[in-house]
Amino acid sequence: MNLEQARFNMVEQQIRPWDVLNIEVLDLLYQVRREVFVPVGQRELAFVDMEIPLDHGEFMLSPKLEARLIQELRLKKSDRVLHVGTGSGYVAALLGKRAATVTSVEIHPTLATQARQRLHNAGIHNVTIEVGDAAQGWHPGSVWDTILLTGSVPYLHPVFLNALATGGCAIAITGHAPVMTVRRWMRLPDGTLREESLFETWVPSLHHAAQIPLFEF
Repeated sequence: MNLEQARFNMVEQQIRPWDVLNIEVLDLLYQVRREVFVPVGQRELAFVDMEIPLDHGEFMLSPKLEARLIQELRLKKSDRVLHVGTGSGYVAALLGKRAATVTSVEIHPTLATQARQRLHNAGIHNVTIEVGDAAQGWHPGSVWDTILLTGSVPYLHPVFLNALATGGCAIAITGHAPVMTVRRWMRLPDGTLREESLFETWVPSLHHAAQIPLFEF
């Protein structure tokens, strides 16, 4: 396989047509080598428009969805990022290339170990992989400039929004199969939140995701 041609085709035929047009994000896809983060036996699938299976029934997101999420975050070099759902480590690597620091949380210890090694091999050293269940928050009291959940949740638990810094951005994929919505929250200077629905997709759910509260009358 000609890796560079396959990478070019991925960007031009999958990612650009999906409204990923930010030059810095597109350049990022050439800088971070996706094939390094794909399980060894599946590297021929690194640039295919599909979810790639990982251990424990987890998946890498499709390339176009990964790129679109990174674009919609509007990352700044000074950002402190919380990422929930490390998986292969590839999205964490993309975040690390664009932000100051990244804390990426993975519920499966073996996936976390593999992701750490891949990040080391890629020369990305500002990403910390932590093991635990962050579906309903992480490090109480911490404040983040950017929050990204890469597994779906029925709704975004308020603990994430409460941890969002002024000027910060949170993105989560919310709802239930077969159609889910990618939503973005921005913390405005006056402390209020602005919520937007960006586009529809479907991804597997986070383990132990918060359920929508039932109201009693």
